[in-house]
Amino acid sequence: MKSGLGHPLLRPALLLLAMLLATGTAHAERVEDLATVGGVRSNQLVGYGLVVGLDGTGDQTSQTPFTIQSIENMLAKFGVTVPANTNPMLKNVAAVTVHATLPPFSKPGQTIDITVSSIGNATSLRGGSLVMTPLSGADGQVYAMGQGSVIVSGFGVEGKDGSSITVNVPSSGRIPNGATVERAVPTNFDSGPYVTLNLDTPDFTTATRLTDAINKLLGPDTAEALDAVSVRVRAPTEPSQRIAYVSTLERLDIDPAAPPARVIINSRTGTVVISSEVHVLAAAVASGSLTVSITERSDVSQPGPFSNGETAVTPRSTLDVKQEKAHMFKFPSGVNLNEIVTAVNSVGAAPGDLVAILEALKEAGALRAQLIVI
Repeated sequence: MKSGLGHPLLRPALLLLAMLLATGTAHAERVEDLATVGGVRSNQLVGYGLVVGLDGTGDQTSQTPFTIQSIENMLAKFGVTVPANTNPMLKNVAAVTVHATLPPFSKPGQTIDITVSSIGNATSLRGGSLVMTPLSGADGQVYAMGQGSVIVSGFGVEGKDGSSITVNVPSSGRIPNGATVERAVPTNFDSGPYVTLNLDTPDFTTATRLTDAINKLLGPDTAEALDAVSVRVRAPTEPSQRIAYVSTLERLDIDPAAPPARVIINSRTGTVVISSEVHVLAAAVASGSLTVSITERSDVSQPGPFSNGETAVTPRSTLDVKQEKAHMFKFPSGVNLNEIVTAVNSVGAAPGDLVAILEALKEAGALRAQLIVI
């Protein structure tokens, strides 16, 4: 059986697919918003370089010997020899790491953004310029060359008395279009008789619905679900037809499965995110807070006149305990997200109380959701 747009099952199916895409559905989502094409991926690049032209905010070379070594190596390439056992006390140079993301199908001559970060003790990269730096992939090959003026969003100032103010992070910056691609990353997108669609969120139901939708429009056995993430689709091998075919697949609308019931708690900020599918069984929870305050102060004991005594300092501690009014929450079986939030807000409870309630419900086996603490 021939694979491609010339297949008798594919020609009428593509026309039907185009007609259905024009109408759309109310709750459906496009495949390109739910999945990515296998083999079409970005790649990480990293490099090491020098930022020059700083206004005295560079590395203290006496404490960063690798910066001195890098400067000497750079000067040697230009025919400049630094005398042995000399320490160029430069304050306008900083050793940095450079990293970037190489988008899929990037071609030589295109430019990408890069991020520059100090690895020494430079206080700021503001006003500096990155010297030409090769950026390598995980295979050790050079895929781009970076160079340009660093844009820093943060700043820092310091007074003579040691006081300082820092806004954002001045030791890191970006260079828009600061690297030129020198080598393309080979892909296997245009090889083989199949295209694989990988769901961003693994879900057996969504994978099944995607498979059924493709088979309904493009013919039986066109698509096959491999697991909860991957759906393999028969596709043409001719490059231009393959691109048009994938474009058609990306514009297909399907109804993704409802997300799993999850409660996510950020332990650092106290932020709580509850999905709409969270339910609890019948339960009653009491929530209250206890505040203990300890105040330390010193009393001075002064001896009487002509007593030959000495002045003494005695510590005094004051302990204060306050217990706020406890709140009792009663949740009937099957209560949903709306009712949980309404109950907590009605008594003016803090986010911390909500976290305690959810953790208690989970321990009691009454919370029908996955509790994730980050």
